Amino acid sequence: MTVAEQMQSKLAALGPESLEILDESGKHVGHAGASAGGGHFQLVIVSPQFAGKPVQQRHRMVYDALGSLMKKEIHALAIKAYAPGEI
Repeated sequence: MTVAEQMQSKLAALGPESLEILDESGKHVGHAGASAGGGHFQLVIVSPQFAGKPVQQRHRMVYDALGSLMKKEIHALAIKAYAPGEI
């Protein structure tokens, strides 16, 4: 299972209506984090669980859902987290 697939599986806990994961690891070859095995990703997620929550709390929810992947498999993660109707 790829890291993106693992991310998708873990983020299912947030009940996303929409989920886009872009693996940009290839753009960072030679970067210290990349050489240690961590990937660079962009994430766009829309979930009703984000309704009424500030951006920082939404990001924390994403980090919590990803759990141990944030320790090695994911070196950098750009997050855009929305509630339905915000985009």
